[in-house]
Amino acid sequence: MSSNDPHPLPENAPRDPEELEARAEGTAPEISPRTTMGPVHLTVSDLDRSVGYYETAVGLATLERGDGRATLGVAERPLLGLVELPGAAPASGYTGLYHFALLVPERIDLARWLAHAARDPVPLTGLSDHFVSEAIYLTDPDGHGIEIYQDRPRATWEGLVASRMTTLPLDVDALFGELADPSSEPFEGLPPGTVMGHVHLKVAAIAEGISFYRDVLGFGLMAQLGRQAAFLSAGGYHHHIGANTWESGGAPPPPEGSAALRHATIVLPGADELERVLGRAAAAGTGAEDTAAGRVLTDPSGNRLLLALA
Repeated sequence: MSSNDPHPLPENAPRDPEELEARAEGTAPEISPRTTMGPVHLTVSDLDRSVGYYETAVGLATLERGDGRATLGVAERPLLGLVELPGAAPASGYTGLYHFALLVPERIDLARWLAHAARDPVPLTGLSDHFVSEAIYLTDPDGHGIEIYQDRPRATWEGLVASRMTTLPLDVDALFGELADPSSEPFEGLPPGTVMGHVHLKVAAIAEGISFYRDVLGFGLMAQLGRQAAFLSAGGYHHHIGANTWESGGAPPPPEGSAALRHATIVLPGADELERVLGRAAAAGTGAEDTAAGRVLTDPSGNRLLLALA
């Protein structure tokens, strides 16, 4: 297996969220520390192909399907929504989704997933040790980036995100040491405790992204790589939101008809917190769109965010 970074770029450009040593600017997060991330919704060009990929390669289960749409997840928890648009082209060179990240509960779960990927086989785009986590990267048939990862214990990285979050090759042998026999370890899909750990977005400008996610929504800025990337979170997590310009600096949102991000979901703990976030957005001149799914905000790069309640 390769330890290459998730998506190749020019030699002088960092590739993965934590490719360079990071620096943070201290700021008190205003958003509730109980804020988490929810399902990511994508446009795909061939629903049958995508559902097959996410079931077989990734290990999600189909929870609902009909009328050109599918919802996938684990243990009745939705994690991914797919909408078919036949002929949709991959959205490279635009703002949008860099990857969505599925967080598994235990290190052995990550080892089981990697053993499955080695046996079946599942093409990978990266295997990384980020100090705060161990991560495996892949790309779906429409070019949507995916991360499957497991956090190291919070006590080992809390307060050290800015100085220690980085990218090193994943120690595959050590990870496989969690298993008695990787060649025969059963894989029955992602475990029930899998959640949407974070969402990493392609943005047009980091300063604008920080102004929106930190100063409007209230996420804390955990680390920043100059004008290239930023990582923000609620409650001191290493990051719930990643943003980078590696493929999208100064770029517009993808054109209509693209296989692209429809929206990510920010899950707030209650209606009071929702109103506080919406109030800050309104004061900043960012109006919310009322949709059938709920209130949707759009960041300065055109990335849409559904505000949901836990």
